[in-house]
Amino acid sequence: MKRKLLAGVTGAMLMAGGMLYAAKPPAANVSPHRHPNLAAAQRLARHAWQRVLDAQKANEWDMEGHAQKAKELLDQVNNELKIAAGEANEHPGPH
Repeated sequence: MKRKLLAGVTGAMLMAGGMLYAAKPPAANVSPHRHPNLAAAQRLARHAWQRVLDAQKANEWDMEGHAQKAKELLDQVNNELKIAAGEANEHPGPH
């Protein structure tokens, strides 16, 4: 009985921790002055991430993990946009 209770409490703590991590939107870390198109794409990815979070809340988080996977992919998009901006900084094209 104690093991089941401990497993349940541990599971609830892990789930709560995952929700806290999941509630943090991707960073807005691309300069709109240096890279307006990449910054706009990042802004749209952040907006999409927030809309998925809104859908999770409306559906009480029960979407078989697909909404969470979508948020993870949007985090990857955000990171790739930051990397692209860094590459553009290192290898500026003709002006």
